Amino acid sequence: MSAMDIDDILQEFDAGGAARDASKDIQNLTTAWVAERTAPEIMPFQAALVERLTERIRQQIELVETETGNLDPTSNFRLILIQTELERVKYLVRAYLRIRMHKIDKYSFHILSNASVRSRLAPSEISYLKSHLALLNNHYLSSFLRNFPEQLRRLDDTAGGISMVEEPDMDSAVFCRVVRNVQDAVVRIPGTDTEFELAKDDVYVVRYSAVREFVVSGDVELI
Repeated sequence: MSAMDIDDILQEFDAGGAARDASKDIQNLTTAWVAERTAPEIMPFQAALVERLTERIRQQIELVETETGNLDPTSNFRLILIQTELERVKYLVRAYLRIRMHKIDKYSFHILSNASVRSRLAPSEISYLKSHLALLNNHYLSSFLRNFPEQLRRLDDTAGGISMVEEPDMDSAVFCRVVRNVQDAVVRIPGTDTEFELAKDDVYVVRYSAVREFVVSGDVELI
């Protein structure tokens, strides 16, 4: 059975024919997940996309619970397909949220101190960030920081020209693909004389900082 056949089955079984829209949302979240895994910095949260897929998961769980026990062989086969697809979407949503949580844990102070970066988080992620920092601070204080002089207890200390705040390495190498032609799109490698033009469908390995503006604009996607 081909992928198109399976999509047709799900489309027929899905009230309102929303299967194809869901398929597009899944593809878009997969792209966002790959970008989140590849980019050194945390990317803007895909709120509407996650909300639609979360609602989709809820509806599909209700559908499976309602239809379970149906003796019609065709319906049972469709339910198996829906349950398989449901697990795939749940895994994708969890993986996307998990990689974002990892970055929040790693760059907590950097995110908290930078309003533009903080704006990329969902409200629930901001709450998690603050709770994480509070627990971390309390743990370190009770473990060893209380024995330090007061001026050395800050976890975000930048004194002496050495910052304790870990930041993403914006010059780390990434794989990327140009998804559409951009007029006068020239990439310049910081600190060098190297430059090149972006051409649709070309794939590059390049410093993230060199293509960041094109990633943000959607002209280039991380792979």
